[in-house]
Amino acid sequence: MSRVAAVPPKTSSAGRAVTVLSAVGRMDGVMLVAVAALAVIGTLLVWSSTRTWAAGSTGLVKKHILLLMIGSMLGGVVAMVNHRALRAYAPVVYGLTLVGLLLVITPLGTTVNGAHSWIMLGGGFGLQPSEFAKVGLVLMLAMLLAKPAEGTDRPRGADVGIALVISAVTMGLVMLQPDLGTTMVIGVITAGAIVIAGVRKRWIAGLFLAVVGGAVTVWFMDVLEPYQIARFTAFLNPASDPRGVGYNSTQSLIAIGSGQVFGKGLFEGGQTTGRFVPEQHTDFIFTVVGEEFGFLGSVTVVALLGTVLVRGVRIARECGDRFGTLVAGVIVCWLAFQTFVNIGMTIGIMPITGLPLPFVSYGGTATFAHMIAIGLLQAVHMREEHF
Repeated sequence: MSRVAAVPPKTSSAGRAVTVLSAVGRMDGVMLVAVAALAVIGTLLVWSSTRTWAAGSTGLVKKHILLLMIGSMLGGVVAMVNHRALRAYAPVVYGLTLVGLLLVITPLGTTVNGAHSWIMLGGGFGLQPSEFAKVGLVLMLAMLLAKPAEGTDRPRGADVGIALVISAVTMGLVMLQPDLGTTMVIGVITAGAIVIAGVRKRWIAGLFLAVVGGAVTVWFMDVLEPYQIARFTAFLNPASDPRGVGYNSTQSLIAIGSGQVFGKGLFEGGQTTGRFVPEQHTDFIFTVVGEEFGFLGSVTVVALLGTVLVRGVRIARECGDRFGTLVAGVIVCWLAFQTFVNIGMTIGIMPITGLPLPFVSYGGTATFAHMIAIGLLQAVHMREEHF
């Protein structure tokens, strides 16, 4: 008697829709609302800061909305993937980002604002592989450091060594562009992964000494470009040359201070309309917040960003899987550091490094990377109950 293999029933369209809705229902709604609010605020700020000089009455806002939509779709796709499955593909993702970093230093790369870190696609669109490298590095470090040594809750020494090597390779390729801001973020991602993984203190001490030694070497070996040195000079004493190296810092403080408590109102900022602060739609978008929305608006943006970070910390703490904990925790370190540096450089407590404000600044690849990071956090959160 022949046996016929049972064929599993096909999932209907209605069934797939129910599955998707069920997954959406398990997402961290508070985080999603905070990110959506930041995206809306950012869209208004991009509109205000680009409408007087970009083509068309709406400036770059239509393109910004398109980029947000693409980024949101990427984040949504990532959120639907079981993050434990991503562990197996971490080397592939990291390898692809490494290829992107290598392509940048070939003739395919293009220099923008002093950094040879772009690959132009035409039609006004371009990719910055170093942004995707942050995502690839997060996954790779989490994969390496998630497996503890036998009989301990610490990662194996060999895995820690490999993690430091791949971080150094990534950092080296980014420094060749050179992109100091992204290099700093990669350093924070690495340090965060090492600390969260619970490595021995001697590894942390060694990493700290290596960072200090690297910083000293970079400074005294003339690795930095003249414009990067000028930025540090302006940070230490912006009043020394307010029309030269200190111009950005001085104008940023003027713009933020002029908004006072309630701001001048959307589209009413004189500093913004007059383009006194360069790159107000990207690196210096927080100056538009301060001028047009005032202190209360600035506090609101900071509170929304803080909400995203706090929810990320909660996801990392409640996850029972070491890989998921590392992914979520390191993403929080990345976003927190980038937020602090971006806002800090506009109020004069950090040097200018060219890092965008997550979920608010105009940008393509950076927006994609930030939304993918949110997707990873949601992927970890949705599966916490299964551990």
